[in-house]
Amino acid sequence: MKKQMYLFATILFLTLTAPAVMANDNKSKPEMTASQIARVEEIQKRVEEIRSLDKSKLSRDERKQLRNELQEMKREAKAMSGGVYLSVGAIIIILLVLILIL
Repeated sequence: MKKQMYLFATILFLTLTAPAVMANDNKSKPEMTASQIARVEEIQKRVEEIRSLDKSKLSRDERKQLRNELQEMKREAKAMSGGVYLSVGAIIIILLVLILIL
């Protein structure tokens, strides 16, 4: 009986989540304002400047600052693009909670 319940819960979960995943593929990105577009272009130019630098001549602290700057710009660009991101750990916890409830 317990085995059948787990099987039923798994089938139910897969049945309900598959259409939701497919529906998310069709959504378009949110429209960006002119200021956001300008900021993205600035970020792209700065990234190209950093890539063209000769990093072998930089000190350790300068390289660390460049790396931190790139990470900040990456986070900013992701925030502008919108969307919800779930980590693998969060997905596993959600699955475990669903299994325990069912």
